[in-house]
Amino acid sequence: MPRQCTRPRHRDGHQNRLVRKTPLSGRQHPVTVSEAVSRDLTGRRLGLLGREPSFRSLFLATFGSGLGTWLALVALQIDVLRRTHSPLWMSALLIADILPTLLVGLLAAPLVDRLSRRALLIGADVVRFGVFCALPFAPNATTIVALAAVIGIATGFFRPAVYAGLPNLVADEDLARANSLLQTIDNSTWAVGSLVGGALVAARGPHLAYWINAATFLLSAALLAQIPQRLLQQARAESRGHWRDLADGLMLVRRSRALLTVLIAWNVGMFANAFVNVGEPFLATDSFSAGSFGLGLMMASAGVGLAMGAYLAGSWIEERGLANVYGASLGLMAIGVAGAAASPNVWVAAVCVIVSGAGNGATIVCNALLVQRGAPDRFRGRAFTVLMSSNVTFLALGMVLAGRLTDAVGPRWVWAAAAVLSAMAAVVGFTLARRAAEMPSETVEPVQAPVEPEPEAAVEAHGRTRQRAI
Repeated sequence: MPRQCTRPRHRDGHQNRLVRKTPLSGRQHPVTVSEAVSRDLTGRRLGLLGREPSFRSLFLATFGSGLGTWLALVALQIDVLRRTHSPLWMSALLIADILPTLLVGLLAAPLVDRLSRRALLIGADVVRFGVFCALPFAPNATTIVALAAVIGIATGFFRPAVYAGLPNLVADEDLARANSLLQTIDNSTWAVGSLVGGALVAARGPHLAYWINAATFLLSAALLAQIPQRLLQQARAESRGHWRDLADGLMLVRRSRALLTVLIAWNVGMFANAFVNVGEPFLATDSFSAGSFGLGLMMASAGVGLAMGAYLAGSWIEERGLANVYGASLGLMAIGVAGAAASPNVWVAAVCVIVSGAGNGATIVCNALLVQRGAPDRFRGRAFTVLMSSNVTFLALGMVLAGRLTDAVGPRWVWAAAAVLSAMAAVVGFTLARRAAEMPSETVEPVQAPVEPEPEAAVEAHGRTRQRAI
């Protein structure tokens, strides 16, 4: 579990205050809790980018490629819409975006551990660079959807490799803050990239957005090439046969309490998110009569909440513990969604969506941390991939059911159902995460597989071996 604050405290009247010693006099000066939190937000967390050059490269690569990706996603949707004017083609584009994640998890998860993570990351960026260079010349919607599927496959390898390698780039006590920063920048690029993408496509058409995104992937690949392979991956697991390797990943998820927590709690949470995503346009336009502006306001509010929750999650986890923050974050999702469902207008709903978005952003940080500390390095890639494919499956099933429910009972009741599901996820997540925390020495190995060690992989740049504990 994340370390709790052990700095000395004393009573000053009725207020708890942190104590600091000046280096020259040794005298103690009181520091309020708010001052300490402020220093953490502006110092320790952002200071991580200065202390860890490899993490800084990963952070900047995530920022560049993320900004271009969300910018280009708007361009893809508008491009297909202009060519076809068909909801079916829009559905095909969205399916091409999420289906590869499911297929990679079901069929190719072990490759994230067997192959070089650094090579996978750079290769995925190079593939996406090539695809976006080809998109301006796509003759029809069929070609665009096919190329989008290739992008989805590359992303299906990229994201698990990033989060599987992250614990090897920073010290264990910095892992929560590192996840927090990555999720914050990812969510921020979603909000900014979507806004800029819409304006850019409206002014210049989709092709310029494609070229800009291609350039961001080339920049990302160059940044990732600066990270030493030994820091991204301590050891590569040798294959016992593809299907046995795949079964090992499934067994790992089943046996590790931390991974099982994410599997159960976040699958329920993803089901709730599906209800929210499907019902949101109808809630904004029909229930609140706010039109496209109202929908944009709610979506922007969600982005703000996601970024806030992700940024604050690292400090929350350090101060309150992972299990408490996990349950509370899922609970915030439930409260925010329920409030929006009962809101009298879109303005009140937007505030509630910020609350639910903050819970969602913090939950995602907790999920990553649970998996990173619950799986050995050489099995961590397939653990992430299997869980991501499971999440996508529940998201898709939830969308199918939510579409029917929205027609039958209306968007307010669909969001109310999402709030109930989120509350269930909060109870389950807190209970399972607390049980996982009671086993700090858990290191689940599904098999005694031989490994191919990376040079100097066990010894980090700081001169100490990484510790992984739930």
